[in-house]
Amino acid sequence: MAKSFLSIENLAKRFPAPKGQRDPLTVFENVSFTINKGEFVCIIGHSGCGKSTIMNILAGLDAASEGYVFMNDREVSGPSLDRGIVFQNYSLLPWLSALKNVTFAVKARHPDWSKAQVKEHSYKYLQMVHLGDGAEHRKPSQLSGGMRQRVSIARAFAIQPELLLLDEPFGALDALTRGTIQDELLDVWSSTQQTVFMITHDVDEAIYLADRILLMTNGPYARIAESVEVSIPRPRTRDTLVDDPAYYQIRNHLVHFLARRSKEMSENQDKIQPAPPEVVRFTTAQGSDPRPPVQLWERHPPPQERKKAV
Repeated sequence: MAKSFLSIENLAKRFPAPKGQRDPLTVFENVSFTINKGEFVCIIGHSGCGKSTIMNILAGLDAASEGYVFMNDREVSGPSLDRGIVFQNYSLLPWLSALKNVTFAVKARHPDWSKAQVKEHSYKYLQMVHLGDGAEHRKPSQLSGGMRQRVSIARAFAIQPELLLLDEPFGALDALTRGTIQDELLDVWSSTQQTVFMITHDVDEAIYLADRILLMTNGPYARIAESVEVSIPRPRTRDTLVDDPAYYQIRNHLVHFLARRSKEMSENQDKIQPAPPEVVRFTTAQGSDPRPPVQLWERHPPPQERKKAV
């Protein structure tokens, strides 16, 4: 079987023992899964299970206590422009316009490009998220929350990273704006076919956007228990999504996991042997999903035999 694009192997995050205790605080451990090239994967779990910490490790902004992350068969070590990030709080440079926020990143990615090339490329991605007609010249303080998040998404896609990391990018937006930008995100993703790993607390958002949904048990000692395949055909629209028989099966499964089983599995953690997440698949309106099973975990050679990513 071909190597996966992204491989997470036996990842764990531990903090020093709190005052008065002997054992370190283990946020999560034995986290192993893979992501294929061009796949859109969401991860869901209760607060405190370590979702954002996993994302920070993938981004190279944090270090794991144990385990490894490999991208393109090279160990992830530190931040890189090959990995773009969109945070919930926009993270825009307040003294620059929307366009210059994007060109700033594009210049770093393509230092050999001319000023005209950088501007044309940046503006193209702003147009993909429907920002133009003068809005590109406004500073973040002059933009609405939804428009600021559009700039963040355009900037992340514009540097053309191999992996795009989204940390609850729509959590602070109202429902109407969130739905609009979700559609824009899917439009850009479908045209670029970049690989996306996204944190969300919204079950319906995950079903609408993702190819697969990873489910985490409660922390401490959290782990990824299941990988739910969203076999509903693309392109998806909200009005037809609910007509697919798999929609309510998937939704009920996710809600049931979050409401009950994530806690139960966490309480029985000591009885479970480390293993890759269980694959969960439901039938769609078109019958059985013809896609081959996703490879969820694989062993790599020891890290000393591999090259580290720049």
